[in-house]
Amino acid sequence: MSAESKIKERIKNAGIALLAMQRHSWEQGLAMQAFLETEDMDTVVRLAVEAVYRAMPDGRAATIGVTDAVTDPCSVGEALLAACDMTQSAFLIDGEKKLRKWALEDSPCNREGTRYHLNTGHEFWADSMYMLPPYLAAMGKCYEAWVQFAGYWNALYDIKAGLIVHKWDDDLREWSDPLHWGIGNGWCLMAIARLIGIMAKDKDNHEIIVKLSERGRMLLERVLSFRDDNGRLHDILDDKDSFEETGISQMCAYTIYRGISDGWLIRHAGDRERLMDAADSLRIQAEDKQDEFGFIHDVCGAPYFDRPGMAPEQQAIFMMMEHWYMKVKEDENVQ
Repeated sequence: MSAESKIKERIKNAGIALLAMQRHSWEQGLAMQAFLETEDMDTVVRLAVEAVYRAMPDGRAATIGVTDAVTDPCSVGEALLAACDMTQSAFLIDGEKKLRKWALEDSPCNREGTRYHLNTGHEFWADSMYMLPPYLAAMGKCYEAWVQFAGYWNALYDIKAGLIVHKWDDDLREWSDPLHWGIGNGWCLMAIARLIGIMAKDKDNHEIIVKLSERGRMLLERVLSFRDDNGRLHDILDDKDSFEETGISQMCAYTIYRGISDGWLIRHAGDRERLMDAADSLRIQAEDKQDEFGFIHDVCGAPYFDRPGMAPEQQAIFMMMEHWYMKVKEDENVQ
């Protein structure tokens, strides 16, 4: 079996395992995004139908169990838009219209318009950087996407550490969870990669893309600096007593491969080889964690994300990481 065939087999097995897993709104959104990026629109459409069917009356899609999430249901947005375009389904279009109204108008926010993560409190979470802004960009609201991303960044970026913290309390005006959670930094990195990929279609977004690129390169380098002697990253990036965590490895690898393919990541001679080496090492770590059924182990495990385990979101990220690795290799062959 060729190297490409092996990767496609890994993606297929990870996808089957993902579809077998129970999923909350953001996990459904990650599943839809994974099948969108791996160009399986038949599966995207079916997932989109279920996401709209499970929507709350206020438009929040794919909502099961966790009913106080504000931004997580928006994670289905880019893939839902693609499903609407492909099918012209009145059911899907109406669902997207309601979700759009929630994202732009009805979801709770602070005075500056930055949307909260939950409707039961006034917190910003790093997760929201990935869940909401890419949907806004995909619907053509690129400036609004930047405003939301910048609102989260300004609240959550720890200048001293050079990393993203997990949560900000907007009432107390302080971090409610000041830990430098690996996955939280990964959400930020992947959000930047997706936003640039969407916004690059319009030259009017050049200034925003420059700002996103600067932040992405800076944060990525800082995250990579916390690899231990074995080249692994930990659940809390700057706490090597926390468990080795495969999810952030996948998220970094995805960001590197997509950033190279989309052309914004490399700025200096030697960057490409160095970053590809880092991404390949992180990717191989994740591949080694895939079992015979396609499940990825030793990621930040669902449902509480406080110990090694398995998680639908990381099944999806594994698929996207492998896809963009193949894309980089295809680009190299063309050159």
